[in-house]
Amino acid sequence: MLSKKTKYGIKALTFLARQKDNTPVQIAEIAKNEHISIKFLESILLLLRNSGFLGAKKGKGGGYYLIKDPKDINMAKVYRILEGPIALLPCASHNFYEKCDDCDDETTCAARRLMTEVRDNTLKVLESNTLADIAF
Repeated sequence: MLSKKTKYGIKALTFLARQKDNTPVQIAEIAKNEHISIKFLESILLLLRNSGFLGAKKGKGGGYYLIKDPKDINMAKVYRILEGPIALLPCASHNFYEKCDDCDDETTCAARRLMTEVRDNTLKVLESNTLADIAF
């Protein structure tokens, strides 16, 4: 199941993508409009800022804003930043592969085969969507 962190991160990014002229938006405004706790949202936006998706402006008229065009923000990258691996099993992961402790033979493991197919299809959906695709 998708974590609240990832769900709220996607909601915050889509809110920012819909702003006219990419003007900075205060955390309180995003939190109010998207029904997210300010404290939780702060940590999510900081993570997205540190990952190169957002910029922040201090002072009057300050807030968070997108530093990339929404069409250049791939949802697979956003997902990995917020959620971690796309694969549901470590042995089925491209980027975070680990052998399962209880597995004798990965080539015959039914769970791995199924979860690899789930990963591939999930990845196809995430990679074929950008922030622009889901925000507008």
